[in-house]
Amino acid sequence: MSQTPEAIMLFAAGFGTRMGALTKDCPKAMIHVGGRPLLDHALALADVAGIQRRVVNTHYLADQVEDHLAGRDVAISREQPDILETGGGLRAALPLLGAGPVFTLNTDAIWTGPNPLTALYKAWDPSRMKALLLLVPAERALGHTGPGDFAIGPDGRITRGAGYVYTGAQIIDPTGLSLIRQTSFSLNQLWDRMSGDEALYGTVHKGGWCDVGRPEGIAEAEAMLANPPALLG
Repeated sequence: MSQTPEAIMLFAAGFGTRMGALTKDCPKAMIHVGGRPLLDHALALADVAGIQRRVVNTHYLADQVEDHLAGRDVAISREQPDILETGGGLRAALPLLGAGPVFTLNTDAIWTGPNPLTALYKAWDPSRMKALLLLVPAERALGHTGPGDFAIGPDGRITRGAGYVYTGAQIIDPTGLSLIRQTSFSLNQLWDRMSGDEALYGTVHKGGWCDVGRPEGIAEAEAMLANPPALLG
């Protein structure tokens, strides 16, 4: 089994409740930022990174997402009757993704600077890592409040704490998903197991990142695209 990630899971099943009226009749992944849907921004990152096996999960207003992707080389993992969250959704999509570690990417963010998937690929070391999360310093996380999700040690291992925000992009070995008994669950459960094994790592995105989880995030993301922040050294 290859330890080089060759497939990507793009999460597009969520209800987008924080978007309020904007997602009453439109899935969050189809909200436009800078003239195109969030989902297309995410797929463009996969295209540039050369990831050919792509899977998108759907649940809320699934037909809209699936119609948008019709005729494109993207597999659909439809979650019915219940939404499965990130962990359950990834596990359900594994037959489409294939064996070995995979990229996962949330579709509700906008990026500037280096391609986040390429950066993860370059930093991935399967001899040490079970997951590699892409992070941004909390003070550079547009559209996001709070002190952060993780702290990074000098060797790149991460633990729960303040300082860095998870961007929604990672490489992960999904093997441990088989040990979780719930049907619907967050990937946080798998990360916590990996952290206990000292195999949870992080790397820092050098460009801009904006969470488009709330209506005001749309304008913030478009302003960032028009005037990208300086790259981290």
